Amino acid sequence: MKKRRKLSPGTFINARVTSTVSITFVLFIFGLLILLFLFANKLSHAIKEQLTVDIILSDNITESQIRNLQRKINAAPFSKSTVYISKDEALKNLEPELGENSQGFLDVNPLPSIIQMNLNSEYVHPDSIKVIEQFLSLYPNDITEIEHRKELMQKLNENTTKIGFVLILIIIPLLFISFALISNTIRLMVYSKRFIIYTMQLVGANKSFIRKPFIVSNIWSGLIAGLIAVGLLYWLIYYISNSMVNQIDGLLFDIKTLAIVFGSVILSGVITSILATYLAVNKYISAKVDDLYRM
Repeated sequence: MKKRRKLSPGTFINARVTSTVSITFVLFIFGLLILLFLFANKLSHAIKEQLTVDIILSDNITESQIRNLQRKINAAPFSKSTVYISKDEALKNLEPELGENSQGFLDVNPLPSIIQMNLNSEYVHPDSIKVIEQFLSLYPNDITEIEHRKELMQKLNENTTKIGFVLILIIIPLLFISFALISNTIRLMVYSKRFIIYTMQLVGANKSFIRKPFIVSNIWSGLIAGLIAVGLLYWLIYYISNSMVNQIDGLLFDIKTLAIVFGSVILSGVITSILATYLAVNKYISAKVDDLYRM
């Protein structure tokens, strides 16, 4: 029978530090991908909400009718915001292209008044345009035409779907890889205590009693690793936001987004540590004494 090598406290501490660092690295990469997925999703929504639908108004519509129509459009679920552009404002906006004296050679202003509507992101889809058109068709005397960018909407939705699909294909395998890496790290920690587990069995300790100290210990490791990973992610977000354009601040420094990312990282560290520890300890509880020397 081989002589069992005794582990010193220093060896155990080094193993614990190595375990925590390994879990931290895995959780950091995992959190980074979740952040990238949420950022891409929010960026897609922000771009979609920049697209506009131009509602061409009738020449006979009055100011009170315009305000009433605009109020009804604003109350619709597909509308994010609206801006009324009068005939005079539309002509003034064209002055840089037509020249400053454009009003002098135009006897009649040919441009219509419009209500420019920004859509909520979930309605930026060619199929949703039919719903919007049905709603606006209720006002045939006020509206003469609706202009929208159907092809651009279609292209934007296709690209968004492709990016989301690619990110999901990366995140799902990473979940399994993360669990495997954390599980192997914890298994090595438990391996060094396999003879202690066997001794506890000899004195009559039940399985739950044996598992408890290992699970509690690794919960703390997972929690500490998660908090360190969260700190690194926050530093990275802060650095990117200060280094890049100001528009990114609202997309990255969002309480809901940060809560989802940070909560997912910490919970993943804790839950994965519990599950991996449970499986690793059960392996050595079920092992025979001779197998402990061959492991």
